[in-house]
Amino acid sequence: MAYDALVWSSLHGLVIGDKSVERSGKVPGVGLVHAPFALLPTPFPESHWKQACELAPLFNELVDRVSLYGKFLQDSLSRTKKVDLLTSGLLDIHSKMLHINKKEEIRLGLHRSDYMLDEQTKSLLQIELNTISSSFAGLSCLVTELHMFLLTHYGELLGLDSKRIPGNTAGIKYVEALAKAWHECDNPSYFPQLYNTHLVATIQKTLAEIDRDGKLLPDGTLSVDGQAVAVIYFRAGYTPIDYPSESEWRARLLMEQSSSVKCPSISYHLAGTKKIQQELAKPNLLERFLDNKDDIAKLWKCFAGFPRREGGGNNIYGMRETLIRLQKEGNEEDAAYILMQRIFPTVNSTVLMREGCCRKDQAISDLVIFGAYLT
Repeated sequence: MAYDALVWSSLHGLVIGDKSVERSGKVPGVGLVHAPFALLPTPFPESHWKQACELAPLFNELVDRVSLYGKFLQDSLSRTKKVDLLTSGLLDIHSKMLHINKKEEIRLGLHRSDYMLDEQTKSLLQIELNTISSSFAGLSCLVTELHMFLLTHYGELLGLDSKRIPGNTAGIKYVEALAKAWHECDNPSYFPQLYNTHLVATIQKTLAEIDRDGKLLPDGTLSVDGQAVAVIYFRAGYTPIDYPSESEWRARLLMEQSSSVKCPSISYHLAGTKKIQQELAKPNLLERFLDNKDDIAKLWKCFAGFPRREGGGNNIYGMRETLIRLQKEGNEEDAAYILMQRIFPTVNSTVLMREGCCRKDQAISDLVIFGAYLT
């Protein structure tokens, strides 16, 4: 079964760049290896899966509503700005957009909400909500197809039914959302990975290349290499290492000033920061942005408190006493942290595949729900 999985991955593009190969990521098609994956799907309660799916459009709407309250974003992140250069740079751009009263006529969000099922409370709790570079929509679809393929052939032997695996069209829906945003623009031109399906020409540029090759036309159009840009999708720009020089910051400001549809806009980006998610978890805050009491109650049930920046590598465990001491000492550094409820997810026995080898191990999983929002 492991061998069949590796063959399937190679044939269907379930692959990533191999860091051990020097030219990987520089020359298309060179230095590829299958993406790490679990050989079999992890069991998850259907009721909690349906709950997460129901929450997706609610979080989409919440992000959009919050993004329209510029003062709330600025005030909520004001302390974090003092100790975090990334937040400071993003807020400066956001402030400039507020000053010129910049409005986003078309707003596009491609979001990903991550959950874990807490073993102690049996509750579905949100780990984070990503509003920028919400990755793995494409790979996750392929993993779903792989699991269906394997259970079709080995399901009877394993006592598993492939029909119990939920369908996954996240990658296709993301592309459709980007295409719809493109069609909403008067001067459609370029953005990533849409040509094959929707006949939309695309280019890929680093932030530094945008600074070098881009310019803002008098009517607000962003021109790159002489081509008008309709939609901008950010695959980078959410960590400090993405801004090694002023060139990258100039590019981010240039794009934000343009009339292009940004995915995300600076407001959407800030609305997805963990500090904002912590603020929204405070009593009576959701009522400021949403009217439906039932929707508010559904969102409240999954709040758990959050770390500040995207990515599991930015979490610190078991440091509550240290953070409390920082607060008592009046140290501004505590603004860079957020206390989050400890979640104790279910541990499952899993067969993991990496670099052509399989091993059985104990693993925990999160449930990832993708959502698209266009207004």
